[in-house]
Parts: sequence; structure tokens; C-alpha cells
Amino acid sequence: MTVPDPSIQPVEPPSGLAPLELAKDLLSRIDRANSYAKSRKQRFRSSSVVLRLISMSLLVSSTIILGLQNLGVWASIGFALVATVTVVNTLEPFFAWRSRWVLMEESQHQFYRLHDELTFYIAATPTAEIDPDRIRAIFDEYQQIWDQLGTRWLEFRRSPTGTQ
Repeated sequence: MTVPDPSIQPVEPPSGLAPLELAKDLLSRIDRANSYAKSRKQRFRSSSVVLRLISMSLLVSSTIILGLQNLGVWASIGFALVATVTVVNTLEPFFAWRSRWVLMEESQHQFYRLHDELTFYIAATPTAEIDPDRIRAIFDEYQQIWDQLGTRWLEFRRSPTGTQ
């Protein structure tokens, strides 16, 4: 699976790791994935909020200007603002900042849950009894989260409206 951000490159662990080292390697992968999701979530949330504030400001300004009853220059400015609002409102579905923000929120939740599960397993299990198959199952779930993120990301990109 291709990672959505080229700055996050998969790191191959050395082969033949002991179960505890394998678990720690997986924890570091989950931490990197969580950092990625967090940074993207913050970026998408900021973009979504800024766009909404711009849209709201333009709508309020155009309504006030159109309500001044002196329909000369002010009416022209008001109508220009209404047209600008239309353009701004078409950007949100196209870029889908809110949808992508929520997608990162969901992914981050899954990475946190997986991190907690693995951390608890390591803490609750004596080192000699750590099961490599259990670590593999958690790694498979980690991969599944990335697959789901990548698939949904591509769905957003392919969608004509940018939302699901």
C-alpha cells in the first residue's frame, strides 16, 4: 500500500527480531502513523475553518451592503461579494477539507486504540511469553488501518464533490 504522504516512508525492520523488539518496532510504526494522522488532521481542520469563516464574512458583508438601500456602488459591491461567496462555497466540496479532517480523526483514533492494545499486551505479558503471532495480528490490523485510510483517501480524490 502506498502511504498518502511521501514524507512518511515505510521502515523495514531487521529480520529475526525477538518478540519484544518486534512489538517495539510495531509501536514505533504506530506512533509515526499517529503523528502523520494528527498533522494532516490539524491542517485539514484549519483549512475547513478558514474557508467557513471567509464564506460567512462575505455573506454577512454582502447582506449588509445590499440592505443599505442605496443601490449604486454598494449594490455592485454586494453582488460581487455574493458571487465571491459562491466561488468560496464551491471550494469546500472540491478540496473536502472537512471530510479529510474527519478521516484523519478516525484514523488517529484507530492508531491510538492499537497503540494502547499493544502497549498493554507488552506490559501485561512476561517478555519470554510474548507471542509473535499476536504481534503479527496487531501488525496486520495496523496495515488494515493504513489500507482503509488509503482507500478512503482515494475515494475522496476520485469523487466529483470531494465528499462521501
